[in-house]
Amino acid sequence: MLSITQIMALAIFILMFVLIVMDKIERQYITLACGLATLVIVFGICMRDPSAIFNSLNLKCFIQPSFWYSAGESAEESSGINWATILFIAGMMIMVEGMAKAGFFRWLCMRLAKLVHYKPVPLLISFMVMSFVLAMFIDSITVILFLAAVTVELGKLLKFDPVPMILSEIFCANLGGSATMCGDPPNIIIGTSLGYSFAEFLTNTGLIAFINLIVVIVFFYLAYRKELLSETVSEADIKALPTPESAITNKKDFIISSIIFGCAVVLLVSHAATGLTVAFIGTFIAIITLIAAGKDTPELLKKVDYKTLLFFIGLFVVVSGLEETKILELLANLIGKLSGGNILVVVAIVIWLSAVASAVVDNIPFAATMIPVIKSLAETQGFPSTTLAWTLAIGTDVGGSATPIGASANVVGTSVAQKNGYMIGWGKYCKTAIPATIIVITISMLFIFARYC
Repeated sequence: MLSITQIMALAIFILMFVLIVMDKIERQYITLACGLATLVIVFGICMRDPSAIFNSLNLKCFIQPSFWYSAGESAEESSGINWATILFIAGMMIMVEGMAKAGFFRWLCMRLAKLVHYKPVPLLISFMVMSFVLAMFIDSITVILFLAAVTVELGKLLKFDPVPMILSEIFCANLGGSATMCGDPPNIIIGTSLGYSFAEFLTNTGLIAFINLIVVIVFFYLAYRKELLSETVSEADIKALPTPESAITNKKDFIISSIIFGCAVVLLVSHAATGLTVAFIGTFIAIITLIAAGKDTPELLKKVDYKTLLFFIGLFVVVSGLEETKILELLANLIGKLSGGNILVVVAIVIWLSAVASAVVDNIPFAATMIPVIKSLAETQGFPSTTLAWTLAIGTDVGGSATPIGASANVVGTSVAQKNGYMIGWGKYCKTAIPATIIVITISMLFIFARYC
């Protein structure tokens, strides 16, 4: 029997999820309002516990040396707002805006298209690989925003249908995001909450993602081969294309933004060895990007997606309400009972539950909710927390690919196509996305069984 405090925490969480799915109110307002309700109603009125409010806000983390430099120690567990995630995402947003302003992404797309001589089949494969690789380091929303726009432009100039390429790029962006700690927001949350490094993600979820990339390329080629092989590109069409160099708006800014991006990659790859946390890396990258921007600093700051950052803040507070009231511990115990202590059953439950849930609701709040659950499963049932973490990451990242609303990259990609006159309805999207998702989740589950169980 649930207590009144647990009922209120659960009711606020369910209300938040329903409102997010309905998509009638901007999601940052939903999570902030529900977060405030958690602080006031659950912690203040029901629990009458000021310490729960302070724990949820988690402001003390900023003055802890381990927040900025870990010195090889494991991350200190804390509930509430995950400020490391907030700072890292904010820093990467600023860096990406600087790269976009210099024309980096457009130049990269045009350069790659030229290398494969603008032929439809090589274009499909090369853009899928580029989407995968870029999404390992940069938010998939940004990757798809630029890739889809360039794909539409190429489609119009070379007279081919860009929709198959856009759909395959979306899937590969979500798959690439599962390969590293900084690829997708769920992975950032998992990594910062459980103390996993970039290298640990790359050698675990990364290996799974690379295997699945080969399968996905073959799948989408077979699915769209008729459309692709029927496309012909004339020399006149190719000559009408802009040169890759024309995408560079400022050569100096282009070089600087490329160097900063290289620094970010090096810092992320080596952060387990250096001890520099993702909070430090995100803050450092933001500072040097803004210094390099000079007089353009206000413009870069204006373009930061503050709505997403506020969404995260409210979300973490709501989830802390479930954690403080032991709701998530009850869910973990239920999964433990259903599994009968069998790790294979737990992995199957977590990966398919994550995949199905992420296909219909935003995978970010689901991942944030499940992290305390897998912590509890590891503590109470003795299951390896690393195995559950990789399972959750793959399930949430890939499962979101199944429907047009499953992940933010899906919404962005289909919106770019629609604005340019290419409608992608649920039927056209799900025809290839659902089978591809089922294939990838099945392969991932079998791989996890073989390697970890």
